[in-house]
Amino acid sequence: MSDRAAAAPVPTLRGFAEVAESYDLILCDVWGVLHDGRVGHKAASEALIRFRGLSGERPRRVILVSNAPRPWRGVQTILDGYGVPREAYDAILTSGDLTHALLAQHPGERVYHLGPDRDRPIYEGLDLRLVPAAEAQRVVCTGLFDDDIETAEDYREELADLRARGIPMICANPDLVVERNRRLIPCAGVIAAAYAEIGGEVVYAGKPYRPVYDAALAKAGTLDGLPAPDLARVVAVGDAIRTDIAGASAAGIASILVARGIHAEELGLTAEHHSLGDVADWLSRQPVRPNAVIERLAW
Repeated sequence: MSDRAAAAPVPTLRGFAEVAESYDLILCDVWGVLHDGRVGHKAASEALIRFRGLSGERPRRVILVSNAPRPWRGVQTILDGYGVPREAYDAILTSGDLTHALLAQHPGERVYHLGPDRDRPIYEGLDLRLVPAAEAQRVVCTGLFDDDIETAEDYREELADLRARGIPMICANPDLVVERNRRLIPCAGVIAAAYAEIGGEVVYAGKPYRPVYDAALAKAGTLDGLPAPDLARVVAVGDAIRTDIAGASAAGIASILVARGIHAEELGLTAEHHSLGDVADWLSRQPVRPNAVIERLAW
């Protein structure tokens, strides 16, 4: 890419309708786009439904791609509770699904679960034993035990012990933070980063890493019995530069950044009456840039 192209301004969309005809498949983030941890964003669901209703050479499809450390059915249940209609999407792919597949490759293993009990459905149907850290052959980190009050610093000693024994880690949620009740809450990604920093071996299941995009495209190819759509007809929508935008860029997929998500405060969007203004300066300081910005996903 030329310096001139790299410096080109990132357009701001008033609605997804402005670019919808250019795509056959949306890989849509969940938390921060379809809901904020409290309520569903009705306009976002309506936009996805309208996209799916467009005519074209092939059906328009939406796959929700989430770094949630639980199987897809668990995410679907959460979305049902937030009022996100199932008509808004065709399939769900989660970090939990990828983690489950990774663990299935190591039958009979002793696994230490580092994270809240609510994430334990990730192990259902697997041939493994959940054991204390001292007995583990592998650790799966799904998050902090109490993400309301803890930080990665609280795990320093435990991580050092695991590193001394050479225990590999699967990070079942590469996100560093997520928005909940207008607060940024630490995720498993901060624990994995701390472990990697001291030399621990970490495998990441989810965005921004390539396997999740390969899996999503493969899933898209099963929906209609057609080959996966051309990458030029795929767009990722998400609210995180580090995961959604960087991952799409590395996979050769266009991306749209939802500004009212985890970067809202950096963009001066903490108050509802503040509108999205010039984000060029902020984007110029990011390691990657989206193809477009939208305040919230809406048609």
